Amino acid sequence: MQCFKNAQVVESCSITDRALHYGDGCFSTARLYQGKLLLKDRHWTRLKRAATQLSLHFDFDLIESSLARLAQHAALHDQAPLNGTLKILVSRGESGRGYSLPQQAADVYVYYYPHQQALPSIEQFDSGVLDLQMGLSMPSLVGVKSLNRLEQVMLKQQADQCGWPEALVCDVQGHVVEGVSSNCFFQINGQWITPELRYNGVHGVMRAEILARMQQQQLECTQRLVMVDEIEQIQSLFFCNALAPMKVVHHLNLRTLATQPCVDLFKTLQLDIF
Repeated sequence: MQCFKNAQVVESCSITDRALHYGDGCFSTARLYQGKLLLKDRHWTRLKRAATQLSLHFDFDLIESSLARLAQHAALHDQAPLNGTLKILVSRGESGRGYSLPQQAADVYVYYYPHQQALPSIEQFDSGVLDLQMGLSMPSLVGVKSLNRLEQVMLKQQADQCGWPEALVCDVQGHVVEGVSSNCFFQINGQWITPELRYNGVHGVMRAEILARMQQQQLECTQRLVMVDEIEQIQSLFFCNALAPMKVVHHLNLRTLATQPCVDLFKTLQLDIF
């Protein structure tokens, strides 16, 4: 793993960093394949939106500079092209005690986790619905991928205990929201649906890409609030995030789902090409 802070190599962070004390910041996790950052424009758009919502001020050129230094390092050590996971983390930076915002530019961290990757493909596994429920977000924070991920930590613990790589998560109002670390799409009565993220959830870049490609192919997908009692009507289901375009569920709470509609959609949308 390599880490850059404001385009400089670092191996530690300050004990007064607000990311550590308050989870004060945002992040985006992206996939690097053959040196190319997949869905780059969507990641940049989401980071800019989050920065506006959180009143974070930082220089986007620091991300580009970090990527350039990463590529130079890889070339010098015969590690090019770059393949792996990139995490871009923006912290409000160091400050004294208290919630008041410091008047300074935010710090930009870029983490690179190298590993060999094939092209994006379909994954299949069994899943279920978690008992733990997600809370409601402050309206101005809905969709933001903030550094405060305690809900996901607790949800992932339960999913791991159930042996599910991913699982459906509902909220305290009885709405189906998303997966633990993914958005979700499913079919009910042959119609594709993705939950409307009105009260909580993360506006995922792969979700946005899939919706755009479905629109281009004139495939209808409804975004609406989905109630818990509709889960039994789900015929096909897949999860998606920036690292995996389609994770298909074979059994949901031991009930067999149809996987072919997901496979057909993957091929139609060419989700192995970015």
